[in-house]
Amino acid sequence: MEKPLNFVPRIAIFLAGVAAGALTLSRREGNHADPAATQDLKDAITGLEKRLAANESSNAARFSQVETRLDEHAAKLADVPSTAQIVAAMEQLLSKTMASLDDRLTTQAHSIEVLKTTVSQTDSLLERVLESLDSLQTYTEPPQLENDALLRPV
Repeated sequence: MEKPLNFVPRIAIFLAGVAAGALTLSRREGNHADPAATQDLKDAITGLEKRLAANESSNAARFSQVETRLDEHAAKLADVPSTAQIVAAMEQLLSKTMASLDDRLTTQAHSIEVLKTTVSQTDSLLERVLESLDSLQTYTEPPQLENDALLRPV
C-alpha cells in the first residue's frame, strides 16, 4: 500500500488537468464561464502548487538527513575491524598462549626429571650411609664408649 505522500503529486496533476479542462472549456464556450469559479480554480491550483513545493522541500530535507546519517554510519563501519581481522587476531593470540603453555609444561617436565634424579641420588647416598653405619656397628665398641648412654643402640 502506497504512502499518502505519494498521492500528492498525482492529485496535483489531476486537479491541474481539471483546471486546464475547465479553462479550455470556458474558452471554447466563449467565456461564458463564471469568473469567480475560474478564480477559485486558479487559487486551488496555486495552493496545490505551494503544498507540492512544501512537500518537495520537506522530502529533500529528510533525504538530506538520511544521507548524512548514512555517511556517519559508513564512517563508523569503516572503523570496525572485519571478521577476518578478528579471527586472525584471535588465532595469533591463541597460538602465543599455546606456545607459552607448551614452554611452561616443558620446563616443568624438565624440573620433574631433575627432581627424580636428585631423589634417586639421595636415596642411593642414604642407602650407602645406612650400610656404612650398619657395618660400623658390627665392630665392637671401645670400652670407654660403652658407658655413654647417647651412643648405645636402642
